[in-house]
Amino acid sequence: MEGDTVEPPAQRIIPERLVKAPAFVLCSLRSGSTLLRVLLNSHPAIVAPHELHLYALRVRVAKAFGLPAVTELGLDARELEHMLWDGILARELRRSGKAWIVEKTPQNVFMWQRLLECWPDVRFLVLLRNPLALVDSLSRARPELSMDRVEREVLSYAMHVEEARGQVNGHVIRYESLVDRPIEVLSRVCEFLGVEWASGMIDYGRFEHGPLKPGLGDWSDRIRTGAIAPARPLPARALLSSELRAIAVSWGYDPGNLR
Repeated sequence: MEGDTVEPPAQRIIPERLVKAPAFVLCSLRSGSTLLRVLLNSHPAIVAPHELHLYALRVRVAKAFGLPAVTELGLDARELEHMLWDGILARELRRSGKAWIVEKTPQNVFMWQRLLECWPDVRFLVLLRNPLALVDSLSRARPELSMDRVEREVLSYAMHVEEARGQVNGHVIRYESLVDRPIEVLSRVCEFLGVEWASGMIDYGRFEHGPLKPGLGDWSDRIRTGAIAPARPLPARALLSSELRAIAVSWGYDPGNLR
């Protein structure tokens, strides 16, 4: 009514972050993200640490009497988690002495919305690989799993990659192009990240890339050579899952021949 005081719409408060514009890789497991990491980590201005598994780090206020203090600061458990993630990335940047950070844990794809909430200026590298190759690679790494289980595991990642691909303003990288034309692909990645191309990135074996331990990336013999290996030939079969076949087609790949 006339004369009433109208409250302005609430505005989201964008918290200050120690790391302003980190980059995260969104991908499936077995997509070549470790290769991409070591190549990027070989750039003089980029640190790409081992998998940090931010999704596994949680914060809670352990005692009820602590809640008023946290609330008075305008915080909650969600924002405390964001501050923790931001602090970890800032620590890695300081330790590296570099200017930019790229994080590649495959499970990032399950939390891309949270990453966007935490860092409004976040940048995404969307790494694609033929789902038939993803299934083949996972079955090689986990021979104890049935093919149905392998495809379901790949599908769980691929569905989230497909969701994110349609909604984030990211830079798409194809694994097959990366190993076939690394200079061309990495030059475009550098342009997207706002850094100059560095030819030494290709010789990633000359640089230190952190511990070689399970859970921190795929340290297969192919990665340990220090040289970019060509993609393996695709298996002479087709994807069993109709959902995964549809995603393969959406990504521009051949899902294999049904027999």
